[in-house]
Amino acid sequence: MEVLKIATAGSVDDGKSTLIGRLLYDTQSLTTDKLEAIERSSKQKGYDYLDFSLATDGLVAEREQGITIDVAHIYFSTAKKSYIIADTPGHVEYTRNMVTGASTSQVSIILIDARKGVIEQTYRHFFINNLLRVKDVIVAINKMDLVDYSEEVFNKIKADFQALNAKSSYKEQNVSYIPLSALTGDNVVESLGKMPWYTGQTILQHLEALESKDIYDNGKTRFPVQTVIRPKTEEYHDFRGYAGKLNGNNIKVGDAVTVLPSLTESVVTKIHFFDKQYDEAVAGSSITIELENDINVTRGDMIVKSNELPKIEKEITTTVCWMDSKKLVAGTKYLVQHNTNRVLAKVDSINNVIATDYSGTTPASQLAINEIGEVTIKLSKALYFDTYEENKSNGAFILIDPNTNTTAGVGFIR
Repeated sequence: MEVLKIATAGSVDDGKSTLIGRLLYDTQSLTTDKLEAIERSSKQKGYDYLDFSLATDGLVAEREQGITIDVAHIYFSTAKKSYIIADTPGHVEYTRNMVTGASTSQVSIILIDARKGVIEQTYRHFFINNLLRVKDVIVAINKMDLVDYSEEVFNKIKADFQALNAKSSYKEQNVSYIPLSALTGDNVVESLGKMPWYTGQTILQHLEALESKDIYDNGKTRFPVQTVIRPKTEEYHDFRGYAGKLNGNNIKVGDAVTVLPSLTESVVTKIHFFDKQYDEAVAGSSITIELENDINVTRGDMIVKSNELPKIEKEITTTVCWMDSKKLVAGTKYLVQHNTNRVLAKVDSINNVIATDYSGTTPASQLAINEIGEVTIKLSKALYFDTYEENKSNGAFILIDPNTNTTAGVGFIR
């Protein structure tokens, strides 16, 4: 079954947790004990409705403050698809959490309170979705029940967001606008008829209708080698296979390939998926491939089609979201983890800090936690990469502090 990964974003009290809880409730994805706990808690608080936010806010601090702090992953399924929702916090101090949640998502739901309209947080959420090139964005204009289901209010917010969308450089992004009430469930799974002027899809209908080809950007074929398989058993005495996850595009038996960084050339002879063989593997597949000749290939190497070589350089210009309490400054050494390849690196310069409200950049000499900036990095050996716009999997990396082994930042190659 197809799996769709969704990130949600919204400001405080926009109803994000309630929307997710309503999705789970209306698709009958809540367990009996969870539903009983929601009913019991709602009654204790004196609500005349079910407080669905309790379905997602797992931390005690989240329940006490009524906000989302950490990234929670919620799973549910319909007859057509399985869904993984990354419920990300919306506060500016949790920008790193928002980036983490959206980094693996194919669809994003940005909630807007119909009473407040487009606000500063909306700019930030949309900016991060642009930065991470999330292909499909649903602008969910929530709490329409509190503005008398007004078409005029909806059209005003839609126009404001379209003006924001005009500032985006990611023109291939699909943006949809859905008015809803997460509290009552209107236009979440079904339409309750309160907004006859809206004839579009509900949230779930939109998600169900998305096809994989609509949400993936095709790039060039990239196969980072995770491990070399040498069983050395009687049956597979001479077997040598290279295992990893295929990114970017397909690969076929007979394709001429080049191994990086050695630039050794070969031909794909077999493609294995567990105990089966195929003539072609599609992007996203975890496979093992065999090559025509026994050449030196190790973990960290990359196999690409010979007519699709990436850039091979020892200096990269990047956009970095900083996640560490220790500030990023020039001259500091980190480990760059790029796919399966790990390279010692030194921060050459901090060029600027990028404002997440589309107001531009500011010259800077350091990056503080949750800040996003343009950073130039020098590497101890050449990296084989694409820009993030060309190939998301081969244009992203993480920075690891060699002293603490913590993930200090995430970067996107420009």
